[in-house]
Amino acid sequence: MRAILTALLLTAGTPALADECGDLIDRVASETKAEIGNRSLDFANFTLAPDTTLTLACGTPSSVGAQFRGEKPPEAYFALFGRAGHAVTGIDAATIEQAAHTARDAATRLRHSNVDAGGARVTCSVTTSEKGPFTLCAVIEHSDRS
Repeated sequence: MRAILTALLLTAGTPALADECGDLIDRVASETKAEIGNRSLDFANFTLAPDTTLTLACGTPSSVGAQFRGEKPPEAYFALFGRAGHAVTGIDAATIEQAAHTARDAATRLRHSNVDAGGARVTCSVTTSEKGPFTLCAVIEHSDRS
């Protein structure tokens, strides 16, 4: 009986997480006009162009990342990242966009950089592999949502 009660309590919380993540997925898709690719209860990826993708991780904290394959991301990448970050955090898109510019510029020298932006952290990495240059920026909510 105790095992059945435990199983019911554990599964009772799953729809709330699924609904919350589903809402975040829908908001990111709406804000960015991105096409939803793979999705699960706590993750989704989105495609915008052959060189630009988004990933969303739901939870506490939630985060959204933008990946660009190429030498230097265009302005549209930063604007897209700002809109995606706004959808997840509620922070002004321009604030996130500016933080991404700052973090990406520093990452070109350091490989990785973090910038605080309106109550979230923007982190960017710049790497080069056999497939060429790659930029990844993510905005991560602070885990304390109170």
